Amino acid sequence: MEFVPVIGLEVHAQLKTKTKIFCNCSTAFGAPPNTNVCPVCLGMPGVLPVLNKKVVEYALKMALATNCRINRESRFARKNYFYPDLPKGYQISQYELPITEKGYIDIDVSGQKKRIGITRIHMEEDAGKLIHDPKRPLSMVDLNRTGVPLIEIVSEPDIRSPEEAGAYLRKLHSILRYLQICDGNMEEGSFRCDANVSIMPKGSDRFGTRAELKNLNSFKHVEKAIQYEIMRQQEIIEDGKEIIQETRLWNPDKGVSTSMRSKEEAHDYRYFPDPDLLPLIIDDQWINNIKASMPELPDAKEQRFIDKLGLPAYDAGVLTASRELADYFEECLKEFDDSKQVNTWPKQVSNWVMGSLLGLLNAQGKTIEESPISAINLARLLKLIDKGTISGKIAKTVFEEMAETGKAPEQIVKEKGLVQVTDASAIEAVVDKIISENPEQAEEFRSGKTKIIGFFVGQVMRETKGKANPQIVNEILKKRLEG
Repeated sequence: MEFVPVIGLEVHAQLKTKTKIFCNCSTAFGAPPNTNVCPVCLGMPGVLPVLNKKVVEYALKMALATNCRINRESRFARKNYFYPDLPKGYQISQYELPITEKGYIDIDVSGQKKRIGITRIHMEEDAGKLIHDPKRPLSMVDLNRTGVPLIEIVSEPDIRSPEEAGAYLRKLHSILRYLQICDGNMEEGSFRCDANVSIMPKGSDRFGTRAELKNLNSFKHVEKAIQYEIMRQQEIIEDGKEIIQETRLWNPDKGVSTSMRSKEEAHDYRYFPDPDLLPLIIDDQWINNIKASMPELPDAKEQRFIDKLGLPAYDAGVLTASRELADYFEECLKEFDDSKQVNTWPKQVSNWVMGSLLGLLNAQGKTIEESPISAINLARLLKLIDKGTISGKIAKTVFEEMAETGKAPEQIVKEKGLVQVTDASAIEAVVDKIISENPEQAEEFRSGKTKIIGFFVGQVMRETKGKANPQIVNEILKKRLEG
């Protein structure tokens, strides 16, 4: 029997506010355990939560960026469960009336566009963190994270493959970083994902029993865990057994998931409206103010790079995948004349950014923000090529030196004497020398084997240590060989 996967994702994004959602404690990561806490986030008797306005504004930005309907009235609810990292015995979240719902984003998988629905986005507070002692049967709790603001983004079960799941997550991650409301650091838990996976017979419209996968802390792990779960469920059904609704923990080292607990339903949490928090009312003026502050989002920027700058779709997609990379590219372009920018410069800059620069950063394990070569210096390097000061080959050497030293390209070219030779008479002397030393190859050219001119170009460039202008070299070679 052929099966179709049905996948829905729940993403928790930690918002980049300075203080927590219901108190003034810092949200800074890495503080000593249990230092960023107060009576409110510790759940002491008699304290009252006060909603952080910035959290609401960030949630509204994400709602607008994902085409969601904003509810003019939303409510906070208490989600009741017992766990050592939850000091109040409940988590303040939203349930029946979330801040926003019924949105979508578009993804691209292997050149195919697909729309993934978003069921809802709601605000909630994070829980603490348990730290397990590897040597003793002991666990400790750090409550610094308790009360840190989150938005939970719940997708519709529209995803049908691990690849689509990865594309959806990367798109959400990109939007959050473009909006600058979440740093997206998966290692620190700022961007976390749970996956609900089931399978159904091909042609059926009835979803199967789902399993929830947790501990997915990278895009690659998400795809691998979903693929494993699809195969696991398929084997169970083919053996004539039934899928159990449960929560499973992904083990990235072993590449398997293990059962964690039976999956809870909403009624297990005994949701009810939080009596300490008033309904949240959002008016048109507030929404309009948020709209006015929205940046250009990845889809719009990608289309502008294609339409206005003439970039291929592939280049535009790579360059706009992160806001920081797109900003670097555009900062580099600012250094060129507008007239040229419309024509050839965008593609030339794109080639260097996507090729040499990203290759360097990948090799060094650095992000674009950590680039040892600034956008301005890269632009200056390309200008030296355009002016004929250096050749493209020498530019590669200069680029490497820029990465090692941080020096400006002009300084490197001057210090190392790398200025391109454009004096025709000087090049003619070298060409005559190379031809006289290789008479057999010269005769081959004259007999019709014109491709051998590449041999002569290489010899001239070697003799001049790569400094000769390649265009002038080709012109003089043809004239001398044909004459």
